[in-house]
Amino acid sequence: MKVCSVTGHRVLGKDFSAAALEEKLTQLVLGGVDTFCIGMAQGFDLLCGEILCEMKEFYGLRLVACIPCADQCEKYPPREKARYNKILARCDETIILHEFYVNGCMFERNRLLVDKCDVLLAYLRTQRGGTFYTVNYAKKAGKPVVCL
Repeated sequence: MKVCSVTGHRVLGKDFSAAALEEKLTQLVLGGVDTFCIGMAQGFDLLCGEILCEMKEFYGLRLVACIPCADQCEKYPPREKARYNKILARCDETIILHEFYVNGCMFERNRLLVDKCDVLLAYLRTQRGGTFYTVNYAKKAGKPVVCL
């Protein structure tokens, strides 16, 4: 089993390409990745989840939702909450770290994503925030980071 975790910003840049993301995910699968871990945050995570759900049947992928707190999507807008729940229903495994939000649970989830993976796929545009933290954590852990 080869595992890839994904991390990226909640707001995607104007130059972001979902087609390029799908191409990169396909390359990872063809390179041997058969399991993807998703943090289920809005933006990049949910888009990866949707694409991977489409790819799942064709490639026989496993999807693992790594959720910082059971109430993660409680404040998501209705459309985003629907996306979240649709992806979650298609996941093969769900890991929930805390019943409710607690300080630091997002960073704990980010470390879990890195600790579980063989390679990290990152959409990193700014040198701050959770994605930046996750990429740095992966580099310190000696994990390869593939950037979009």
